[in-house]
Amino acid sequence: MTGGLTIGQAAGFIGVTIKTVRHYHRLGLVAEPDRDGSGYRRYGSADLFRLLRVRTLAEAGVPLAEIGGLLDAGPERFAATLQDVHRRLTEQIEALAARRDRLHRLDHGDRALLPDRACAVLERLTALGFDADYVAGQREALVLARAGVPEIFDRFLDRLERSLDDPESVDLTRRGIEAASWDPADPRIPGLARGWAAKLLADRALLEPPPEFRTRPDAATRYGMVDHHREAPALARLNALIAAHLRAAGVDVPHR
Repeated sequence: MTGGLTIGQAAGFIGVTIKTVRHYHRLGLVAEPDRDGSGYRRYGSADLFRLLRVRTLAEAGVPLAEIGGLLDAGPERFAATLQDVHRRLTEQIEALAARRDRLHRLDHGDRALLPDRACAVLERLTALGFDADYVAGQREALVLARAGVPEIFDRFLDRLERSLDDPESVDLTRRGIEAASWDPADPRIPGLARGWAAKLLADRALLEPPPEFRTRPDAATRYGMVDHHREAPALARLNALIAAHLRAAGVDVPHR
């Protein structure tokens, strides 16, 4: 060959070092081109394409020991391998994107532990005028639900979202917050419990736990971890009465 690129020019064009090109030669992945009259090896377009294929496959994670046989195989095997490499690279990209997202969330408070949808619920609670202590309690419940009872997390969110769209539910929530300061024997608690039970039963589908949750031997314990955290005595009675109404209506509410 009288024309073509030197090894340095070929390496620069492909994006590797001269040492790497020589390593490919030693492994037999790329044949050494003929020398010109001056004793220099000259790389043509076919050599460059072979170098590029080797470099690209190696960077994609294909072992060098497999690349030679792959490049010399038939088009069907080569295409199948490329599809497999593409799939693995896609999985890696998705995993890296998820890591980047988690890193970003570390600097954004609630989003480090909760998805955007749950954070939107907390923001709505604040916008509706609920005090910081109540919002913090709901944040804690959401985190506990997501970590400890993931089977019911989406339904828990559904219920919260719908309650915030319903003025009557918002009013019941405000009364429930007020009830935290009542005496457990306060005569208003049974009526509030009936009101809450009726409102919850109006959306009965959201109350039914998924089968995979009901069959867990620790279902009651995990449910109680979320449902009864930071519970004042009056709220404990209120929740117990609500649960009793729901069970009487046929809803499978785990016992404490």
